[in-house]
Amino acid sequence: MPKLRSHFVCTQCGADSPQYFGRCPSCSTWNTLEEQVVRSAQTAAIGQTRTPGKSRSSRSTPVAVSSQTLTQIEDHPQSRLSSGYVELDRVLGGGIVPGSLVLIGGDPGIGKSTLLLQTANRLATRYRTLYVCAEESGQQVKLRAQRLGIGKDERSLTAQDEFSTPDADLYLLPETDLDTILMELESLKPAVAVIDSIQALFYSTLTSAPGSVSQVRECTSVLMQVAKRQNITLFIVGHVTKEGAIAGPKVLEHLVDTVLYFEGDRFASHRLLRSVKNRFGATHEIGVFEMVDQGLQEVLNPSELFLGNREEASTGTATIVACEGTRPIVVELQALVSATSYSSPRRSTTGIEYNRLLQILAVLEKRVGIPLSKLDAYVASSGGLSVGEPAADLGVAVAVAASFRDRSVDPQTVIIGEVGLGGQVRSVSQMELRLKEAAKLGFKRAIVPKGTYGDVGMEVIPVSRVVDAMAVALAGRPKQTDTPDEEE
Repeated sequence: MPKLRSHFVCTQCGADSPQYFGRCPSCSTWNTLEEQVVRSAQTAAIGQTRTPGKSRSSRSTPVAVSSQTLTQIEDHPQSRLSSGYVELDRVLGGGIVPGSLVLIGGDPGIGKSTLLLQTANRLATRYRTLYVCAEESGQQVKLRAQRLGIGKDERSLTAQDEFSTPDADLYLLPETDLDTILMELESLKPAVAVIDSIQALFYSTLTSAPGSVSQVRECTSVLMQVAKRQNITLFIVGHVTKEGAIAGPKVLEHLVDTVLYFEGDRFASHRLLRSVKNRFGATHEIGVFEMVDQGLQEVLNPSELFLGNREEASTGTATIVACEGTRPIVVELQALVSATSYSSPRRSTTGIEYNRLLQILAVLEKRVGIPLSKLDAYVASSGGLSVGEPAADLGVAVAVAASFRDRSVDPQTVIIGEVGLGGQVRSVSQMELRLKEAAKLGFKRAIVPKGTYGDVGMEVIPVSRVVDAMAVALAGRPKQTDTPDEEE
């Protein structure tokens, strides 16, 4: 009988301590150490799968290996698997890499299970797919599939490749025991498997409760070894904390190949799938989906979703072109400046970083002469899209100035540039890609930093300072009245 011992694990960082402390010695957070009991001598090695008819203690003889140079390693070109969603393939870097481990996190009810169930249904037309529903019964998953209109007769993907199997179908496994799941993966040998969710699994070797730091860490480690050894693509659903980070130890995100966040406003219908880590593609790529009656539907042209009404010019608005990964998205920014009723003015942002707004307001007051220290300022992006890159600085500055002067910017103009503390306009990356996207949507003019640009299909006006950009953007565009054609 193996001896049992107690130790204390931090629920925030996963640090291990032999005794209890009120404050974690590693991450300095209070009251996060939890007692766990583990066996001092485990009867099975982590990552060893049990197969019927074989003893757990049986191990293969170690084989001596030697290192190789990079040129000595043989090339094995592998085609990526198509998920059936163009947006999901884009976020993954061009498709699903066989044998990869993908972690998807998001708020409760945002649509993680819906997205993965619809994706598994489309993948099951060509590949044997396993859906492990650790939080639901098989009947509950079937009811959800019927509500979403998921059925074998509705599948339309028929392309075949080296991973296609003649008996491709969607298999359900309502199970939380990791040993049982490993045996099913060994016997079924699916091309793709979905684990929903990692916090509901438990590994019988450990005595801690499901969802604890040690259970999440060891279950993910075992699944990673299975994915690499058997070339199975694994999608893992992860819960998030109240701060929005994926629950569990940080090592969870280090173990997997790709980390995706599914986010969106609960009062809006659109959802964003954002990549924050990807070993096989660009990070910070986004895919846009819309929640409809039949589940999630991909949005192939998100710029139309985040654009306002371009038929009429309104005061305090400016249009920018943001780049999320390699995708340019045209977004409308709205600003409102009004007299404050309090001793200190209010600053509020939606989709724009708060500290970035404070910096731009300081530049406008110091370098342009707009007295904003006694005025409330509100800035929001259309559709609630989070724009964190500096390319939106100039658009925010122009929108705030337009609201202060009660003027409007030409709705056929896009504004791109970073604002420095000295009032200068700096260049940003992928400028030609942004301009071509704006021209494709019908914009006629662009106010950009000074530089050399090729033929982008629109008029380009280079500026070097914020004052020059405002003079160009607000020239001849007075406040809209009943006769909008009248100019000053």
